Amino acid sequence: MFSRIKEDYNNVPKTICYSIINGLATLADEEEVCTKPKWAYIFAKNILGANIEKCQEAACAKPHWAYKFARNVPGANIEKCKQACKGTGYAF
Repeated sequence: MFSRIKEDYNNVPKTICYSIINGLATLADEEEVCTKPKWAYIFAKNILGANIEKCQEAACAKPHWAYKFARNVPGANIEKCKQACKGTGYAF
């Protein structure tokens, strides 16, 4: 039974979502991560050596993630995040 589970596990496609959730993401995944604001934020927050500017560009596409990025990622450009947070919910 265990060998079948192990075989199934090895055949599961390793998506970026899977990698981030399971702590398997590396700097090599940065290009793929920076296509979605949520993943860019999580990547910049958790991966040592991440390109903060590149991740911030992606995260600031959505006000929610721009707010979280400015608040939780060391080295974030607060002014850039402010530009993305024009809506009433995140402007505070």
